[in-house]
Amino acid sequence: MTVTATSVDQPDRLQQPPAKGAHARLIRLVPALVSALSGVLLYVSFPPRTLWWLALPAFAGFAWALRGRTWKAALGLGYLFGLGFLLPLLVWTGVEVGPGPWLALVVIEAVYVALVGVGVNAVSRLPAWPVWAAAVWIAGEAVRARMPFAGFPWGKVAFGQADGVFLPLAALGGTPILGFGVVLCGFGLYEAVRLLLRRRDGGEVRRSAAAVALLGVAVPVVGALGARALVSDQAEAGTATVAVIQGNVPRSGLEFNAQRRAVLDYHARETLKLAADVAAGRAPRPDFVLWPENSSDIDPLAEPDAAAVIQGATEAIGAPISVGSVVERDGKLLNEQILWDPAKGPTQTYDKRQVQPFGEYLPLRSLVGAVNSEWTGMVRQDFSRGDKPGVFGFGRVKVGLATCYEAAFDWAVRDTVTHGAQMISVPSNNATFDRSEMTYQQLAMSRVRAVEHSRTVTVPVTSGVSAVIMPDGRVARHTGMFVPAHIDMKVPLRTSETPATRLGILPEIALLLVAAGGLGWAGTAAVRGRRAGGA
Repeated sequence: MTVTATSVDQPDRLQQPPAKGAHARLIRLVPALVSALSGVLLYVSFPPRTLWWLALPAFAGFAWALRGRTWKAALGLGYLFGLGFLLPLLVWTGVEVGPGPWLALVVIEAVYVALVGVGVNAVSRLPAWPVWAAAVWIAGEAVRARMPFAGFPWGKVAFGQADGVFLPLAALGGTPILGFGVVLCGFGLYEAVRLLLRRRDGGEVRRSAAAVALLGVAVPVVGALGARALVSDQAEAGTATVAVIQGNVPRSGLEFNAQRRAVLDYHARETLKLAADVAAGRAPRPDFVLWPENSSDIDPLAEPDAAAVIQGATEAIGAPISVGSVVERDGKLLNEQILWDPAKGPTQTYDKRQVQPFGEYLPLRSLVGAVNSEWTGMVRQDFSRGDKPGVFGFGRVKVGLATCYEAAFDWAVRDTVTHGAQMISVPSNNATFDRSEMTYQQLAMSRVRAVEHSRTVTVPVTSGVSAVIMPDGRVARHTGMFVPAHIDMKVPLRTSETPATRLGILPEIALLLVAAGGLGWAGTAAVRGRRAGGA
């Protein structure tokens, strides 16, 4: 079978007609406008909104804009789609530091989407092109999640589907399969409508092409419905009563870091409040307590005053506490979780492994300083990376730890489960991002992780939103923002592994191979076409 037969499609209603002069110039702007608006539509599908289904018309519109273009046009259209999506999605990155870093991040990240646009355009001439194109999109996400500076996976399509019908696909093959299903459905939707309109206009439509388009829409939906059997919130190893503490901060913004002792006192105070409720019989006694990231930025291993505050809180509640702290050890600055036992004191630690570039360490420090010296002052000392998975043993209960930014990375969450975690905690500090959408975007990631690994996920946050998420992705309890609060409840413990947990990176590798195969096929067909034209 050759590709040229499918690349000479007759014009249809979804493609603009030829035009001349000024009208032609206006017509050429339409694909650019559609591409940018489709990117905005994809952004609108993300939390805190529950409009997950808008991802489908977003990718359908993107496919329309790319169809029949040159690779240069596809590059530009892909970049516009990326800008439309990422500019509003990541606006929170400039809340406290101004628009410079936000715009720089988006300009760089949109390049990946532009290259994906070229790839989607190339494979759109192949039979069953929605499959190849969806794999190309996931390949772009895989690269973006790894480079530069260890990657930035924020904005994966999967993270916008916490409320959607496709969510169970996460248990089948993680975020790559979930994202692939959504994108495939969107591209399949476009192809189905395109072929339908062609048929109504009297054009010829191959049965095989129509079948592929319909399957592109139906298979992800049917697969998601079938994968619901993998989703359960039933306890497999009993239950545990967990307390999540949100102490709040004196004020939002970067000055949060100047209020370290107040933040520690706030979290101790909220824990004492819970202890009083327990003593009065108004709340169940927790088996363990989870504090957020940065809940004690005064190093309690070096400062006796901070240690005394934490020790008093653990003794009052009568349970161990996981404390988020910043410690310096052997000349290294570490973002560390400390397990503090009321009888033994500090017994275990976990050092954050995926530290945030430009937030916790500064790549290209001299270059950044030359651009703006104030930015280097915000990160005076780089955090070092931990090198071991975090699984705390609270008696019989094993809790996996993925600190804040790590929740965006597939490997950082998965290996806590493969190391025995029966539930997962994502201690976070979002106070520097004020009341932006960032906290809701991150909460959605934790909901996807809950389904992906079939584990309860707790999200203790300094300033909110803190939450307890069931293994089926449902938010059982949550707090407000910038208020002191706590959650004290019984949660199921689970030990079984989903296919996504067992398979790990393999689904992503498989989709990368599909993308490479499609691009290779398209490239070979293009070369043959040029040779035939030359002859």
